[in-house]
Amino acid sequence: MILFSLFLVLMILLSLSMGYIHIPIIDIISILYGKISGNLQIIENTSEVYLAVIFDVRLPRILTCAGVGAALAISGGLFQSILLNPLADPYTLGVSAGAAFGACIAILLNLSAAFVSVPAFAFTGACITLFLVIFLSYSSQNPMSGLSSNNLILSGIIVAAILSTGISFLKFIANEQVSVIIFWLMGSFASKTWLDFFAVMIFLLIGFFISIFFARDLNLISLGAKSATSLGVNLKKVTIILLLTGSMLAAICVSVSGIIGFVGLLVPHTVRFITGPDNRKLIPLSMLAGAFLLLFADTITRAVLPHEIPIGVLTALTGGPVFCWIFKKSRLK
Repeated sequence: MILFSLFLVLMILLSLSMGYIHIPIIDIISILYGKISGNLQIIENTSEVYLAVIFDVRLPRILTCAGVGAALAISGGLFQSILLNPLADPYTLGVSAGAAFGACIAILLNLSAAFVSVPAFAFTGACITLFLVIFLSYSSQNPMSGLSSNNLILSGIIVAAILSTGISFLKFIANEQVSVIIFWLMGSFASKTWLDFFAVMIFLLIGFFISIFFARDLNLISLGAKSATSLGVNLKKVTIILLLTGSMLAAICVSVSGIIGFVGLLVPHTVRFITGPDNRKLIPLSMLAGAFLLLFADTITRAVLPHEIPIGVLTALTGGPVFCWIFKKSRLK
């Protein structure tokens, strides 16, 4: 935890220093220390350009990016632990597609000017999608098998395919707003504000504490439904609560940054090689690793590449081959 936290702090400082205007890390540390400690004498002689770039442009974007990466990693870890499937993530159950569909409706109705509208529509779409997936997978004749991994994943694939078609239809009727929807769907952290950061952090903290609270139950669920029930786990209640928590985290991420793939899939799966299956260690380390990975990718798109590309494109191009290699390597063992 300490090592991952240090890596994340160093990545934040490095990202703050990089960009069109280079700011020395020493100056960044002194500026941040002066602001946090309230000792404004330290930053009296600091350039106003540096202060504007750090606090108005880069820091909100960087912290929002780290928060989204952490939330996606926790969401992916929850879905993988609940479904007992290392290939599960928010996209597997169609949750991200539902959130994207709801957010696209808000953009199409020109409600994006009101900050609350897009997250509200995204969360509503994610919840409706999740309940629809549960409804399709649930069997009244055999309640215990109704929320099985296979049923949920197959239902999620069906619903996600339908929602993907719905998003295509929304883009077709969007006319001049179609470029906004397409760019947003590819994922980006451009022009993020402190309001975006605080919105992500509120949901991230809620999701993290719920996940840690049920981490022991997740460990017992990994033993199988019968074993978990015999050890006192209310399987149906815990499953629904954690599915809603994962959907909530995915919805706020989609509403703020658009669709960013492979973070929720790759990070928990990779961290599991370090921590093992214990969710009490896996969840907090995945949170830090997800924040670091997405911030690293965003720094490359913003400050290294000659032209900024949507971060969702970069994560898909790099995460896809890496995950294929990990999957193939695990299959050969």
